[in-house]
Amino acid sequence: MTLPQTMAAVLLTGHGGIDKLDYRTDVSVPEPKAGEVLIRVAAAGVNNTDINTRIGWYSKAVTEDTNSGGSEGFETVDDDDASWSGTPLSFPRIQGADVCGYITAVGDGVDATRIGERVLVRNMLRTHVDYRPYECWTIGSECDGGFAQFAVAPAQETHAVNCDWSDADLASVPCAYSTAENMLHRANVGAERVLVTGASGGVGSAAVQLAKRRGATVIALSSVSKADEVKALGADQVIDRNADLIAELGAGSIDVVVDLVAGEQWPTFLDLLRRGGRYATAGAIAGPIAQIDVRTLYLNDLTLFGCTFQEDEVFANLISYIEAGEIRPVVAKTYPLAEIVTAQEDFLAKKHTGKLVLIPPKVIL
Repeated sequence: MTLPQTMAAVLLTGHGGIDKLDYRTDVSVPEPKAGEVLIRVAAAGVNNTDINTRIGWYSKAVTEDTNSGGSEGFETVDDDDASWSGTPLSFPRIQGADVCGYITAVGDGVDATRIGERVLVRNMLRTHVDYRPYECWTIGSECDGGFAQFAVAPAQETHAVNCDWSDADLASVPCAYSTAENMLHRANVGAERVLVTGASGGVGSAAVQLAKRRGATVIALSSVSKADEVKALGADQVIDRNADLIAELGAGSIDVVVDLVAGEQWPTFLDLLRRGGRYATAGAIAGPIAQIDVRTLYLNDLTLFGCTFQEDEVFANLISYIEAGEIRPVVAKTYPLAEIVTAQEDFLAKKHTGKLVLIPPKVIL
């Protein structure tokens, strides 16, 4: 097999607006190092983390919601702490936290029989940090990701998947579903009442399905216009995200809150929890700054989980759910990789339910 020397890819040239995304067709194809595989990317999902990384939203200098800077970026970004890890990014960077594709070459120490496998790459990589607890790299952030025709990844964090899903379906899984499963895993969700915020988005729609898989009664927050779609995902009840939640549900009526929104509603989410309830978060699309009445926390014996780092079993469990037919993603729309700007603009408009997916140009080998 003869591999091309160059490929199509989207280069992120720095923190900022959509103008920082540069679609090129002359980017060098990476070579797998020892312990790595080269993947021909078939599809790559669009995620909040791609946009948050581009605009530098992870910087503590930014206090606004993602959408405020989604197109133009922020003027207040401090490049020194604008990544997941808090380590400055190097540019240009190929983003893309979701990688679905086919192994086309292997580095030293990797079994060559893996060539041809259809795979998903675990998005929270531990190989690069020697598997130290609570440390990870995000593919597409600390290292190049899936917005290209080819990508390299650690072999041991590249999982073969056997199912009848399309490549676009599989590309919906790594970031969104692992984030959702990690929150449920950390909060030890079972057959109880679970509130999911942002339920029509990629992570929220995944959380609805995965919580139902665990036997939970799922109350989902969404816009009225998307209520039927969210209910079709398995939600037992869908409530307008702008409703008076205490009036609708009652204080102390929820066992677990799975939150991706934060913002001004955040104190209400804690008021909804029963005594001994749990709150898990992995996002703050409505804004990262919130107030807390600490008495609500300690008098009600609440437990709060911040969820970024993922134990090894989280991604492995997702692969098993896929192969057992226990979950099914919703792909709202696919786009050619060259139309990444349109895809991110549509993502920011949030008129869709589920995932948006980019398709790189097909490579003939």
